[in-house]
Amino acid sequence: MPIQLVREDSALAYPCRASVMWRMGLALYVKAGGIPWKLADADPETAYIGISYAMRPTESDGPRFVTCCSQVFDEEGSGLEFIAYDAREVEVRRDNPFLSQTEMFRVMTRSLDLYRRRHAGRSPRRVMVHKTTEFKREEVGGSMEALHLCEAVDLVQVVDDVGWRGVRMDRGRDSRTKGTAAAFPVERGTVVDLGPREALLWTHGDVRGITRRSYFKGAKGTPKPVRLVRHAGHGPWDETVRAVLGLSKMNWNNDSLYDALPVTMAYAKVLARVVKRMPSLGSTPYQFRFFM
Repeated sequence: MPIQLVREDSALAYPCRASVMWRMGLALYVKAGGIPWKLADADPETAYIGISYAMRPTESDGPRFVTCCSQVFDEEGSGLEFIAYDAREVEVRRDNPFLSQTEMFRVMTRSLDLYRRRHAGRSPRRVMVHKTTEFKREEVGGSMEALHLCEAVDLVQVVDDVGWRGVRMDRGRDSRTKGTAAAFPVERGTVVDLGPREALLWTHGDVRGITRRSYFKGAKGTPKPVRLVRHAGHGPWDETVRAVLGLSKMNWNNDSLYDALPVTMAYAKVLARVVKRMPSLGSTPYQFRFFM
């Protein structure tokens, strides 16, 4: 029987009572099997996979193990399951783990099985994989080997720690007048190409249509973009960017309008921190609703 403890000094003591009630009601609804919202205008044959790693020291001075978390989402939001296990064939560079081709093949195969189980054995037409570190050649090879039945595969690195900033400028009255800094930041969804494989995307910024004026979540600071690096895939950035923006609104565990990162990365990071403290990992998938 799954049991969850609600700490009164943190979850229930939040000063905004509306937020507390909303989060509690939302959590109970999801735990009961409900789907509060889903992606709009999403491709029904696309699967979104988020991968994250967690290093955990052993009790002795032996080598460290790597806990790999892989999550699978579909357009309905019903695929909120993840798998976690200790990967063996790992190369660690600058404290970042990278899987061998065989290990990556196993990760993608098990992730694909989660999708097939919810879709009557059918494979997705397109798969988008997100992770924070780059995809090494062996990882690309393992992914392509496991996802060979899919028509399109996008391997996208999502980097949230970037030095880029942007300021929106209002145009001058005519071509001879210089522009001035706008009162609100760059619009959410703004994309700047850095090359054929890289782009900047503002997932945090000015949003229109929420109020009569512009809406800026937090109302302070200069929002920074995320850097998207495509290690596999081709074509324009439209579908990749639209997917990242949509997934940034799929976090069922808060009452914010959006998150800075897509849910594929946000959930994978949280779950990796949890499972690395577990003494052993089972082979069965875990449902995210038990972690809310």
